[in-house]
Amino acid sequence: MKRLLALSIVLAVVLVAAGCGPAAPTAAPEAEARTIRLGMVNFSLCCPYFIGMSQAVEEEEAFYDGIELLITDADGDAEKLTSDVEDVLAQNVDGIILSGAWLEAAPGALDAIKKAGVPVVMVDRLLKGGEYTSWVGPNNYQIGVQDGQYIVDRLGGEGFIIDLRGGPADNSIGLDRTNGMLSVVEQSNIQVEMAPDFGGWSSDGGFTLMEDMLAKYDKIDAVFCENDSMCLGAQKAIEDAGRSDEMFLCGVDGEKAALENIMTEGSNYACTGLNNSDQIGRAAFHRMMAVLAGLEAPQDTVLPSPLITIDNVYQHYNPDSVF
Repeated sequence: MKRLLALSIVLAVVLVAAGCGPAAPTAAPEAEARTIRLGMVNFSLCCPYFIGMSQAVEEEEAFYDGIELLITDADGDAEKLTSDVEDVLAQNVDGIILSGAWLEAAPGALDAIKKAGVPVVMVDRLLKGGEYTSWVGPNNYQIGVQDGQYIVDRLGGEGFIIDLRGGPADNSIGLDRTNGMLSVVEQSNIQVEMAPDFGGWSSDGGFTLMEDMLAKYDKIDAVFCENDSMCLGAQKAIEDAGRSDEMFLCGVDGEKAALENIMTEGSNYACTGLNNSDQIGRAAFHRMMAVLAGLEAPQDTVLPSPLITIDNVYQHYNPDSVF
């Protein structure tokens, strides 16, 4: 059975009426049914991480009667993102959930939302500039710190590691992850070499970067990647070079393929920091429902991002996960 539409909204209305109405009991008129319309505006649905986040919102919406969800995909085009926002606003949405992916700022989109007086909940990336109602996502710096501490502990504070970055240079999420890792590793005697190019957050990009690093360095103790996709590509390059026993890998995101790798006996995929797009999407939907109910909600919510290793991987693995 579907959940009743915005039960919290109904309860809030009942409580207000109880406090303001006449002392003598009167027959209450039946509430008129109304459809709540939400926009799930995506900068990109290029890959499983963002698909999983959008799908989680869609699945939560499906539990409710009387909610209509409009989903858009700007295909990585900032101008189209603004156009998509304007389009859903023209359809009189009550709220917008905004996934900025790797976009750093979207002033046009946020200005349009502000002018319309519609609440906006950002997911994963907190866009720079502009006003917003709420944000739900991870602490990427702390995720990097966790990976860095694992590397230092496992290497005993000595060694040589490679850092594979997603890019571009001003990507705040990537910078937070690498800087978090460096904040710990640079206090040890471990040397860090950053790959000179960016891997574009993809498996193919990680493979290419790692091939270059393997050709350049005869001894590597560990590899840190700003996301799991690049780490999975790097792992393949390491395997092809016959050097899997030489080094271990640490990624970020908790991608299903990475967790399966960690579970595999003899794997050199050692750890990842959880950044669950499914959890983020579901939390954002319920945050929007709370906002529409008029309830007090924190503007920023950081979701838990535990370090995942062989010791706890089974607690976080979901074989049915999109990501």
